[in-house]
Amino acid sequence: MFHVVTGGSGSGKSAFAEQCILDCQGNKRIYIATMYPFDEESYRRIARHRAMRAEKKFTTIERYTDLEHLTIPQGADVLLECMSNLTANEIYQEGGAGDNTVKAILNGIHHLLERAENLVVVTNEVFSDGITYDPETEKYLEKLGAINCQMAQIADTVTEVVYGIPVFHKKTGEERKNEEILS
Repeated sequence: MFHVVTGGSGSGKSAFAEQCILDCQGNKRIYIATMYPFDEESYRRIARHRAMRAEKKFTTIERYTDLEHLTIPQGADVLLECMSNLTANEIYQEGGAGDNTVKAILNGIHHLLERAENLVVVTNEVFSDGITYDPETEKYLEKLGAINCQMAQIADTVTEVVYGIPVFHKKTGEERKNEEILS
């Protein structure tokens, strides 16, 4: 199962995505964390998040670029948080994919799908504000938008979380079958 979860800042998308993995009932939970630590506060935040995930039996892998060469256990339930950070890392970090960001990230997603039993990817809804940005930010938004659209095309489920409420935009396979059984 491939599930893309999106939403605005503070929408509850991270908690929803984490619960999706916890609901899988697998015994190999992998959390791919993409936030690159820039200062002491970010290191404290990462440590706090690691401790919270450890209680839920997640193994955390810090991965800032190059998903395609990441090794994960076959059949794992994987949560990738978040695509927005990964995209920025690939564009701007030394050794990142730069202009090839979209291709590199999508190759990485396909690589994870080959190994994972379930993959949930968190991304951000940053396209609705109507603001005109500088060219560098526009380049970032264009790449993130392309990645989000292409992930949504291949995903089994796409959910937008709005004020803590999941709004399903796409459901296929088991999710739809389970919903029909309940109705």
